[in-house]
Amino acid sequence: MNIKNLKVLAFGGLMLFSTSCQDLLEETVVSNIGNDYMNTAAGFEDATKAAYSSLRTFYGTQLGLTFTEYGTDIYATGADGGYKGFHFYDSQIQPTVNYLAILWDELYKAINTCNAIIERAPNVAGVSDATKTLRIAEAKFLRAHYYYILHEQFGPLDLRLTETKGPTKETSRASSAEVYAQIIKDCNEAIPNLENRAHSNDYGRATKASAEALLAKVYLAKAYGPSKGADDFQRAADLCTSLINNYGFSLLSDFASVHDENNQLNSEVVFAVQYTTDMITNLTNAGGEGGGGNNLHLYFGMQYDTQAGMVRDVLNGRPFKRLRPTAYCVDVVFGERENDSRYKKTFKDTWYSNNPGTFNTSFDPSKAKVTYAAGDTTIFIPGYEMSAEERAKRPYQVLVPSAYNEALFPTLKKFFDTKRSDRTEPRGSRDYFVWRLADIYLMRAEANLALGKKAEATADVNIIRERAGWPGKKENMRISESQMTFDFLVEERARELAGEQMRWLDLKRWRLLVDRVKKYNPQAQAVAEKHYLRPIPQTQIDRSEVGSFAQNDGY
Repeated sequence: MNIKNLKVLAFGGLMLFSTSCQDLLEETVVSNIGNDYMNTAAGFEDATKAAYSSLRTFYGTQLGLTFTEYGTDIYATGADGGYKGFHFYDSQIQPTVNYLAILWDELYKAINTCNAIIERAPNVAGVSDATKTLRIAEAKFLRAHYYYILHEQFGPLDLRLTETKGPTKETSRASSAEVYAQIIKDCNEAIPNLENRAHSNDYGRATKASAEALLAKVYLAKAYGPSKGADDFQRAADLCTSLINNYGFSLLSDFASVHDENNQLNSEVVFAVQYTTDMITNLTNAGGEGGGGNNLHLYFGMQYDTQAGMVRDVLNGRPFKRLRPTAYCVDVVFGERENDSRYKKTFKDTWYSNNPGTFNTSFDPSKAKVTYAAGDTTIFIPGYEMSAEERAKRPYQVLVPSAYNEALFPTLKKFFDTKRSDRTEPRGSRDYFVWRLADIYLMRAEANLALGKKAEATADVNIIRERAGWPGKKENMRISESQMTFDFLVEERARELAGEQMRWLDLKRWRLLVDRVKKYNPQAQAVAEKHYLRPIPQTQIDRSEVGSFAQNDGY
């Protein structure tokens, strides 16, 4: 395409949605220019590229984290930032919160683009039938993907399947069963016509593999709810088996290498949303803070840059302090570290001086002052309560769990981006991995466990755990069938996928959000049953005929 060419994506999106009106339904923003241009071969191609661009609203952004990692059992709020109602589940979560409208409007715009592609394709001249078939399949994958995101957040939706060409206030909410049925239909119609490979030669486009991954996610989500089918778990397991066996994906030998910023096109990535080093085009990200791009590198960082011997730099990142791990996360989920490498490879535990000199200590009272040369260790996080006597022997500050607070805490390092132009640049260029093979193995384990196939579930979990083991200790990572419980799987997904925009969706799918958040996140005790759904944006209700679009219960 190239999908990474965001200049083209932004141009296509602008043409399709350059007209706006506060009193219109979110989908009804199609200009005459877009109508004319999209009927040409070039316009048709650009429209398809534009349909992908809205993925950047949700993936790799603070908005996406707000809907997927805030307020879970493993992440609580840091010192700074807004949208804390999504952490606390308090009265700050209102239908007027702008992130709700941004997500809703942006994804419905993308859905309308997909609808236009599907409807207009037969009449576009200068494009081969084979290409049209492929682009329609991509549009159906994307439409299904956007409806999946919206449904998991908001519940029953306005199910739009034809292009909206003019202003309308006629809306209605299709049932969850109807939304799931349409998502599954789109996926099943897309799969045979997408490229039968792991990744497109035009990297970033949907393939048969990425559509199967989406469909597996959908069946798992559906299997726990009132729309569940008797074969949902089996269908999810079968799709995961296809992904594992048929496309050449393979787990990397080292857990840390999965998230190496220099190893983005690796064999474990099933589907990725692409970003770019072009900072102008990165502005197309509607869900970020500070101008766009993949900016996940901002949000998990502690306040290292005001500590003794340190100043902010590109290597250690710009810490926005939005998310800090809960005590349950670091002490229990990542509590076993002798055999399991994932604590060490998930969290940054050592900082080296980039500001030499002598300083007063702050969080480590075991010594009064510290003196550093360039490159000396300044901060060490051992991950356990090291005694004051032992800390006093160290020529640097030691941050122990009893000193953790909303500014100082173990820093997730999966998304570090050292290729930013300077230390203040918020816009990152790393691709965002939506789905990777380890997730697929754990999904199959979950489905098989639900089907009573405990041996198969155990085997899949052991594949993931052995990869995570330290050299020489991989055998110690294996669990027995008697240990393969649902609770174990819940924690294993946290160990493997922490921070990867899945935890809230996992807890929702399992109907464990309220129970586990109350149990493990002291900040979020206001969480209640209503929080399994977000409030419908007030803008959507205002744009609809009076009384035709009901608010979710409790808001």
